[in-house]
Amino acid sequence: MFFLRQVYESFLFAYQALRSNVMRTTLSLLGVSVGIFAIVAVFTAVDSLNNKIRKEIDSFAGSGVLYVGKWPWLMQNNYPWWKYLNRPEMKYTEFKYLKEHLENAEAIAIMDGGRTANVSRGSNSIDANMTGASYEYNQITSTPIQDGRYFLPIESDNGLFVCIIGAKVAETLVDGRSAVGEIIKVNGIKFLVIGVIEKKGEDMLNFGGTPDEKVIIPYTTFAAVFQKDKPAPDIAIKAFKSDDGQAALEGEITGMMRSLRSIKPKQEDNFSVNRLDGLQAFFDGIFAALNIAGALIAGFSLLVGGFGIANIMFVSVKERTNIIGIQKSLGAKNYVILWQFLFEAIFLSLIGGVVGIGLVVLITLIPQEALPLSLTAGNVIKGLFISSFIGVLSGIIPAWVAAKMDPVTAIRSK
Repeated sequence: MFFLRQVYESFLFAYQALRSNVMRTTLSLLGVSVGIFAIVAVFTAVDSLNNKIRKEIDSFAGSGVLYVGKWPWLMQNNYPWWKYLNRPEMKYTEFKYLKEHLENAEAIAIMDGGRTANVSRGSNSIDANMTGASYEYNQITSTPIQDGRYFLPIESDNGLFVCIIGAKVAETLVDGRSAVGEIIKVNGIKFLVIGVIEKKGEDMLNFGGTPDEKVIIPYTTFAAVFQKDKPAPDIAIKAFKSDDGQAALEGEITGMMRSLRSIKPKQEDNFSVNRLDGLQAFFDGIFAALNIAGALIAGFSLLVGGFGIANIMFVSVKERTNIIGIQKSLGAKNYVILWQFLFEAIFLSLIGGVVGIGLVVLITLIPQEALPLSLTAGNVIKGLFISSFIGVLSGIIPAWVAAKMDPVTAIRSK
């Protein structure tokens, strides 16, 4: 009850301070509002960017997927390409063996791409990113079909001339009509369109080209027609969802590949099993640096706001010196006076923090296609905690001065 009464009285004092001089209090709280707005806005923008990039990575590479290939995915400046140049490329026979024998794999697909192809129908044409993929490709990466269907196993295994195209490719070739069932040319070779990928829009990272500008054909067709001289595929393998699913799958893949390629115990692997951890760790470092930089910049505004709160509290102590003397003469302890003014400083700072968070909420309501902003409960709590902390720092000295006053001297003051 004592604590609640102190909170209630401190709230009343804070309200009276705000009401007695609205302009002075508003200007003093402006620094806290701007600082909290800046910090929460930075946290919100970085979190939204982080979520968008992670979704794009999962959409491109799949969640819980391992990629077996010639080249390791290393995020470093001096990439030692010479160490891996003479490694053998992955083979279709290795893909078939892994598909038949892996026990910890939920799905496995072989894919190759990264090359631009001219796609045309009549006088309409567009340059698109061509990918050759086996049947389970849509279980590895997100490939939602909005019109038509996905490959059949017989089409994928027997190298039929069918394709799935992106939404932008379809719009360019058929002028708004359904592209399913149309015959198009990919680098001059005829393909039957069996499906159109759901329109996604521009990707921020643009891994492998936007899905809207893709042409996906069976891997066997791709390898036989477009890259028969030097195929360079990757084998994508999705682990079962479990705590150690990826680790168990990685160990199983490594053992099988070493056995397939007759690698002796002391010899290094001549293949790489890649996962997204390195890429995600790379972006985590960037986001951490952005958060720190944003917090430091916003900290200057909070410093100004803290001085504003301290100024209000010193004025409040001076204006209520006589009341402090009366309270202490009636038996109020030092800690009661201390908490009274400290709570008042915290409440004033929280008002500024709430205003700053409110401004961030208004920004998140503005439609943003490129980077939709989403204010999380965690960032709201961070903002309120920081504003409360600023209130404590700003109010502790004025509250201490008030608590240490001599009651006789305080009562005689005017």
